[in-house]
Parts: sequence; C-alpha cells; structure tokens
Amino acid sequence: MIVAIIQARMGSTRLPGKVMMKVRNKPLLYYVINQTLHSKKIYKTIIATTNLLQDNKIVEFANSLGVEIYRGSELDVLDRYYKCAKKYNADSIVRITADCPLIDPQLIDKCITEFEKNEFDYFSNINKKEGNKRIYYPNGFPLGFAVEVFTFKALEEAWKNAKKPSEREHVGKYFLSNPTLFKIGNIENSNDYSDMRLTIDYIIDFDLIKTIIEYFPDDEIYNMEKIAQFLNKKTQLKQMNSHISFDQEYQKSLADNKIVEGKSN
Repeated sequence: MIVAIIQARMGSTRLPGKVMMKVRNKPLLYYVINQTLHSKKIYKTIIATTNLLQDNKIVEFANSLGVEIYRGSELDVLDRYYKCAKKYNADSIVRITADCPLIDPQLIDKCITEFEKNEFDYFSNINKKEGNKRIYYPNGFPLGFAVEVFTFKALEEAWKNAKKPSEREHVGKYFLSNPTLFKIGNIENSNDYSDMRLTIDYIIDFDLIKTIIEYFPDDEIYNMEKIAQFLNKKTQLKQMNSHISFDQEYQKSLADNKIVEGKSN
C-alpha cells in the first residue's frame, strides 16, 4: 500500500503559519492536499504534524476535509514519518512537504511508476549521482515539485541508524548519504525549469504562488508544464524570488551537524 505523508506544521522559523495562509479564501495546505489527492497511484493521504498546541489548527482543518492526521515529534521529522507510516501499515511512502502547494499529481505518479518498475529502495526527482555519492539536485524541476518515494523497510533502517540533525530533519538525507546500502534512482526533467522557485519559505514566495493560483481557474489541478509556460511569459514574476538558493535550508542543517559534532568532541 502506497501512502502519501504530507509534513506540515505552523512553526516555520522564516514564515510562521505559512501553511494556513490563504489564497482565494483557502489555506495553502488545502492546495497541497488537493493536488496530492489527485494522484492515481496513492492509496491514502495523511497529514503528519506535531504534538504542539499551535498545530491544532492543522488538525482541525484536516478533519474538516476528512483527511487523516498523525501527530508526532516537532524536530525529529524522520521519527514522525516512521511512526506515521508504521501506524498506517504503509509498504511504501511518498513524501510531500506542505510548503509545495502546486505539487503536480502527474509527476507524483511518474515517480511512483519508476520506483515500482525498478524496485528501488528510494527514488526521487531531486537527487543525482556524483562520483560515488548521491546529492540533492533539482534535475531541471522547479523548486517546490519535489517527490520522494521509499520503502517502509528503507525508512525503518534510516530511523534506526540516522544520527545527524540533518538526517533526522530531512527524511531523504540518510538514503543519499549511504548509497551503497540502498538502491537509489532518479529522473530528470526534459526541460530545465530549475530557475523557478515555487516553494514557500518567505513572503515573496507566497506572493508569487498567490499570483499563480489566482491566474488559473478556481478548480484547477495545477500542472508543472502549464505553470512553467505561464512563468516563461512573465519573466518578472519568475525573477521575484530567484535570488534565494535551491538548498538554503539544507545547508543550514549541515551547519547544525558541525555544531553538534563539535560539542561531542
């Protein structure tokens, strides 16, 4: 059984409460959920949030849509994923983040198809092989269209053995750090849209996403190619947040690793 787990919390350090910020009177979380529910290959979609009181808003909203909820650790996202997947008896997990409201269900299904066809342990559109290593890489996809698929067995191994803060915060990090332990795959986009930032970490990101959502019809199921065509005609929009790097938050977590390792020496 393939389960999509959408990680969501109110406590973002850069844009607190962003998942409940509204466009067309609907919170951004609605768009993430709705896009994911239009995948043809996902059996169940679950919101994985934290036990903090501030995340009651997320629980109440998910309940209003009839979407199931799991509550767990705030900072140990890997633990939250593992316990959520275990509770719902997932054989395989699709990881989606709540700051990607335009995630394309067709892309989700394409990643799942490749994952199943080749019996990978971990598959995504945001990694590539570099020498003997695997690294995060956009592969021509816009930032905000990340899809990660992995087996429960691989998730359990990561949960048991991952020690670094970056490996506990970023669920896919342990897989990429140990490419000899896992069968890992990736896809590349036929067009290069990696200069498009369609995730939400800052208010300028929200402004861009709001503009895109309001451009399309109210009942739109957002498609990566259609969005890219729109932005390529509106270069000033595409450039609004282009100064923010692809892996800014990930590099921060790597710096946290060094702090922890320094304290332990």
